[in-house]
Amino acid sequence: MRKSLPFELSREKTFFDSLGDWLGDVLYDELPERGFECRDEQIFMAYQIEQALKEKNVLFAEAGVGTGKTIAYLLPAVSYARYTGKPALIACADETLIDQLVKEGGDIHKLRDVLGLDIDVRLAKSRDQYLCLKRFEEAEKTETEDWIDDIAFSIPDGVYAQGSMIAVQPYGERSDYPLVTDEDWEKVNYNSIMQCAVCDLRNRCGQTLHRAHYRKSTDLIICSQDFLMEHLATKESREREGQLPLLPEVSMMVLDEGHLLEYAAQKALTYKVQAYTIVELLERLMVDGVRERTLYAMEHLQDHHELFFDQLREDVIKSEEERKRIVKSERLIQLGEQVIANVDQLLEEFVFESELYMIPEYELNMAEEFLEHYVAAIRIFVAQGDAVDWLEDTDGEETLVIMPRLITDVLSETLFSKKMPIVFSSATLSVNKDFSYIASSLGIEQYQSFSVPSPFDYEEVMKIYLHELSQSEKTAKVEQLLKDDKQTLILFKSKQAMNHFKSNVGLMERLNIAFEGDRELSAIVREFQNGEVKTLCSYHLWEGLDLPEEALTRVIIFDLPFPPHDPLFDAKRSFAQNPFEEVELPFMQLRLQQGMGRLIRTSNDHGDIHILLNNEEVKVKPNFVDILAVEPQ
Repeated sequence: MRKSLPFELSREKTFFDSLGDWLGDVLYDELPERGFECRDEQIFMAYQIEQALKEKNVLFAEAGVGTGKTIAYLLPAVSYARYTGKPALIACADETLIDQLVKEGGDIHKLRDVLGLDIDVRLAKSRDQYLCLKRFEEAEKTETEDWIDDIAFSIPDGVYAQGSMIAVQPYGERSDYPLVTDEDWEKVNYNSIMQCAVCDLRNRCGQTLHRAHYRKSTDLIICSQDFLMEHLATKESREREGQLPLLPEVSMMVLDEGHLLEYAAQKALTYKVQAYTIVELLERLMVDGVRERTLYAMEHLQDHHELFFDQLREDVIKSEEERKRIVKSERLIQLGEQVIANVDQLLEEFVFESELYMIPEYELNMAEEFLEHYVAAIRIFVAQGDAVDWLEDTDGEETLVIMPRLITDVLSETLFSKKMPIVFSSATLSVNKDFSYIASSLGIEQYQSFSVPSPFDYEEVMKIYLHELSQSEKTAKVEQLLKDDKQTLILFKSKQAMNHFKSNVGLMERLNIAFEGDRELSAIVREFQNGEVKTLCSYHLWEGLDLPEEALTRVIIFDLPFPPHDPLFDAKRSFAQNPFEEVELPFMQLRLQQGMGRLIRTSNDHGDIHILLNNEEVKVKPNFVDILAVEPQ
């Protein structure tokens, strides 16, 4: 049911005039009367967003830490949603930040309590954040530890009952299982091989129930940028197949930590081919009664697929990077072409099998869907066009990743060509107030922009220390710093760098350290905020983490966050005239600013930032000292 606007409309004023008056009343009078700070930067941002709504433009809204960005965009977003009759979409950097935005005591709850504004906000999480009943049933046959039983007991009784599902509430979110490790969760969550459209349990699935729930939101839908990009990448094909898009039509978008949108788009547009997935998939189809021609076709595909991956391993350049470069040999291309021929032959045989009903319909449909995506990926790989490809480890399996190099055309067509207000909100969108790097990365030609500083006096509340030492001395330096028991966040440039530190840190020191990936991340963050854990190590939490006052008093930046030397960033470098200035430096500067921004979140915050610099990193010190909030020690 459509909700009323939080202010009165009249014939004498347009909606936008009335919105401007209401924003002024709330930000200048009502909120300060309730104990909120009156911040000129926040008020300026709110009015800039109001103008972007009016003109339906893209807006780069760069506002320093402590500006109150969330309230600045929530007020116009809720109003615009009610005016248009379509919810506003807020896309966060990742799944962890979704939960932070709606947590008890957060800005949405404050506006509800202080203004009496009943905001209808619903979460739309990525598909891998939900339990898959099919995969859970498979895991239950082999897993014997307590975590599988905990999930079993959490599934509502009505899910497996005969008849109506009306009484069953949405269930099965990743955040419902804080004690389950990421490794175990990946055994039971949705993954790309599961073809929901042909699943006989889809109407009883927690993911389906959540989808139906958030579609009814009248004010706000909050999702991750990954999920927004997946929605845009699949919208056309889903509609063509008679399915609803992953997200409903919205009135406007706010891209919180919007500088990360490029990476979310690249991730959504990738194809992934795993070494063992297709072998396991076909083995499930080899049941009694299947025609001999079909069995031969499946065996030939399995054989050539395995040979393809064997050759792929030989063609990979050995490195410590997570993404391994592939030098494609003639033999690898030939095997890829043979795999394509095998898939085409098998899909023809499946036409006959579908009429015999020997293979369960769900299994057959799932295999056909999967093989169509699989062969599309291999065709791109062997064509050797503009795509970027590499080998990586995903969920413990060797995975061939194939990604189109240019995302600007896709984003222009699916997102920025729409006459819709889109607000990029972040403390770091520009380099020295120049927004051209992010605009060109996303293919945005027309936009509005502004930059306002943080209202905090950093000289009074923050100290920055630069430590020059060898790479091998960094772990010992961290152990020395941690002896004083301050609440400390350690940021790493990659998962690999974090794990290397983890393997080198002393056993006793490790007892008081939580590492990203040990358990569900938001659960670890809550323990850290409550002081149950003194040190948190992460490679994801460079942005968005909000831990005020004594919850965080020190940030250690273990490495300068330069982009990795992997095929993806090497492709970006190869198309730049000056790779260091156009790719390396802006990426590092933006990420470094985000990392430092974790420390001071409110006017009561204080603490230290320690940046560890090895011999190579010392050489680039002149390239980042001018963006530090205070003079380094």
